[in-house]
This record gives sequence, C-alpha cells and structure tokens, in this order.
Amino acid sequence: MFGTESSLSMFLNTLTPKFYVALTGTSSLISGLILIFEWWYFRKYGTSFIEQVSVSHLRPLLGGVDSSSPSNSNTSNGDADSNRQSVSECKVWRNPLNLFRGAEYNRYTWVTGREPLTYYDMNLSAQDHQTFFTCDSDHLRPADAIMQKAWRERNPQARISAAHEALELEDCATAYILLAEEEATTIMEAERLFKQALKAGEGCYRRSQQLQHHGTQYEAQHRRDTNVLVYIKRRLAMCSRKLGRTREAVKMMRDLCVFQLMKEFPLLSMFNIHENLLESLLELQNYADVQAVLAKYDDISLPKSATICYTAALLKARAVSDKFSPEAASRRGLSTAEMNAVEAIHRAVEFNPHVPKYLLEMKSLILPPEHILKRGDSEAIAYAFFHLQHWKRVEGALNLLHCTWEGTFRMIPYPLEKGHLFYPYPICTETADRELLPTVFHEVSVYPKKELPFFILFTAGLCSFTAMLALLTHQFPELMGVFAKAFLSTLFAPLNFIMEKVESILPSSLWHQLTRI
Repeated sequence: MFGTESSLSMFLNTLTPKFYVALTGTSSLISGLILIFEWWYFRKYGTSFIEQVSVSHLRPLLGGVDSSSPSNSNTSNGDADSNRQSVSECKVWRNPLNLFRGAEYNRYTWVTGREPLTYYDMNLSAQDHQTFFTCDSDHLRPADAIMQKAWRERNPQARISAAHEALELEDCATAYILLAEEEATTIMEAERLFKQALKAGEGCYRRSQQLQHHGTQYEAQHRRDTNVLVYIKRRLAMCSRKLGRTREAVKMMRDLCVFQLMKEFPLLSMFNIHENLLESLLELQNYADVQAVLAKYDDISLPKSATICYTAALLKARAVSDKFSPEAASRRGLSTAEMNAVEAIHRAVEFNPHVPKYLLEMKSLILPPEHILKRGDSEAIAYAFFHLQHWKRVEGALNLLHCTWEGTFRMIPYPLEKGHLFYPYPICTETADRELLPTVFHEVSVYPKKELPFFILFTAGLCSFTAMLALLTHQFPELMGVFAKAFLSTLFAPLNFIMEKVESILPSSLWHQLTRI
C-alpha cells in the first residue's frame, strides 16, 4: 500500500507544468466543441442531444420503462391522438383577409424597398391558384390552357403577359383575376377587373352547371367554375370593404356564406368567408349580428381561429370593460359578467398566445402574409392587423386585456404536454412561421420560450472552468503544480483513511496475502 502511494507521488512529481497546460487545454477544447454542437442541435431541433440520447437509448438499457409495452398502450394511443391533433393544427391555411398583391403588397415594396412576402408564402399561393382555377380539361380551351401555364410561372411579368394573351383569345375569368391581383395598382382598378371577371365567370358557371351531370370531366369543370365564382365575389366584397362600402360588402358576404352552405365542395370551406363577415360587421358595430355569426361558427367540430376566439372575447369584454377597474376588482372580487369576460380572454390567449402583444402594441405589426398558421405568430399578425381598430373602439377593452391576459399561463400545465381548454400548443409553429414571415425585418414571436437544457449550461461551465485552468497553469506553472498536488492529496485523503482503517482491522498476514494476489 505504501509502495503504491510512493510510486503515485513520484509520478506526480515527475509531471512538468507543460503536461498540466496540455491536459487542461485539451479538456477545454473538447468541452468547447461539445458546447458548440449542443447549442447548434438545440437551436435546430429545440432539444438537447445528450438529453435525447440519454432518454431514448440509455434509459432502456438501464432498465427504464419500455414505451411499447402493453401496459402503456392507452397512454401511447392518447399520445398518438395528441400528435395527430398537433399535426392538423400545424397545417398552413390561406389568410381569409389577405391583401392584394399589386395594389397593397407591391406598393409597400415600392415605398420601403422590402419584400413583405416570402418565397414559401408565394409558392403556396401559386399552388392554391392551380388548385382553385385549373382542371384536367383546360387543354380543350386555348385561353384556359394559357392560364394553366401562367399560374405555374414564377416570374410576375410572365404571368401578367400570359393573362393578356389569354384575354386576346376570349373573355377569360381567371385571366381577369390574375390581372386584378397582380397588375392593378389601386383597389378601384382591381374592383373594375374583378367585375369583368364576374361577368365572364357567371357565363362559364351557367354553362358548366347545365352539363355537370354528363360525366366526370364536366363535373370537374363545374367545380372549377364554382371556385372561380366564389373567389371573385369574395374579392369584390373585400374591395367594397376597403373602399368604405361596408354594408354592401356585408350583403355580398352573407350571400356567399349561404352559397357556401348550399354547396358541398370541400374547397369552399378553405375561403373562411365568415371571418371576412365578422370583420365587416365589427366595422359597422353591429354586435348582435356578430354574436349570431359566432353562435353558428364557434363550434367544437369546426377548426378554431384567432378571429373566432378573440371576437368572442371582445364581445364579452364589451359588456364590462367601460367600468372595469383592477383595484376595485381586487377589493370586491370579480362579478359574474367580469368573470365570463376574463375566461373568454383566457380561452383566446390559450388558443393563440401571440395576439395580445400586437393588440397592446407591445410588438410592431407588419403586413400580414397570404397564408397563416393557426395558433402561430402569422395568424396573430393577420388578426391584429385588421382587428386592432375594433378593440380600440370598445372603451376599456384593451385595458381589460392588459390586466388579465398573462393570467392564462398560470392555468396551462407546464411543460405543455397538456392543454387547459384546447389541445396542447403545437411545437411546430416556430418553424412554419419563420418560413411564412419575413424574418429579415420581423422577429418571430415564439411560445413557449425555450429554456436552455441543463447539459448546455453544464458544458458551458465546464468549458469556461477548464479554459481558466489552462490559462492559470500557463501563467503560474509552479503554483498550479502545487495546487494540483494538494487537490489530488485532498481527493485521495478519504481513500487513504479507509485503507488505514482496513489495515488496522485485518491481520497483517491476511493483508500480505491479499497484496500478493
């Protein structure tokens, strides 16, 4: 035993300061590389690589619970249902209130030099246009064949030229649509082109309606003509709304909602015309009709939206917000009406937690994208862009929102494996929003804020500590050598104490035999 100690002491005495410098420097380099990799992995995937490997691979080897066991089948099924809901909630939807590309988005680009739309967003719009405005029989009509190629063009000027070429052959509704969306520089000009598109579209719709039962080809044409007609009428209603003819816009939107309910084409539900109607009714301050629309569409079987949830909260807040005082409420407690308003706000904030900062003007607004992600930052921007004025019009509504919205997060379980009133908040929103929103001049809102995993903090501390040791050993080699010997002596002191006790208890002959073995 004493021979081992003496040999260890001799080995430590022979080590030069260069060895300690090299040892600590190498440790610092390795821990630094691990830190960089962990940080990169966390930024890209939102989780720690070491923690993921530990949970996924090491825990089963060490006797952890097997998630595939029959005893956990119910839990697995529940998780699968939750995952399926998250996937469906991460679907990108067309923005019901999207602006006109030529008259609004392009004007913003001319003034600021910034592109308000991302390539991903415009590519989704191109796919939508091909789905809405084309069918397999387009090659039979020369103008439609030209427009089928035009919707696939990436160059805006090439699309506009193709639309003019199609109009030279015949009155083509989809060609007028493209020119109204992309070439018109004012809303009035866009409205004029949409009226021409309406005239051409109604003629095509009447002809295809008579022939729709003659075969699948005619049925596809009628479905396409229906989509074109609904799209034109919706955009005409939006033109009327933007030009101040709100009552006319409401009438057109009501007719479209009735038409949508009568038809059974799945694509019509993607337009979400009721959200356009809600915004126009709020502009007229016709709150009774707003409530009637909400009663029809705020149903559990329909996909929720920020417009539905926050409009419901606004109506309930309107009943109490003008007299609401946080000091008085804290003294006497909340009344039934105030409690209903607060619960409605909490419900809305849980559905989309990004909206309040835009409504309270704690975060700057940008032009809304052409597509939104439900419960994401893109939906929050689209909602606040059009509805902030309605919240400001209701006295005290923003004050009530300011006083109560943060209380939502105290009721939601953390981490977000469960929701309170809705399904758990999906983890895919940040990635999709970064593709939909121009991150060059907009900071994407993220919920929940990602906390740095323990392993990243531990690796950062280890890297800093070893780097400091390397620096001190290089500057003060003799002093650090003494410190290292003292540290190792202190580290091995409990072991030496135990060995001394064992030697005093065991007979010397037995200890001699054990050392020989």
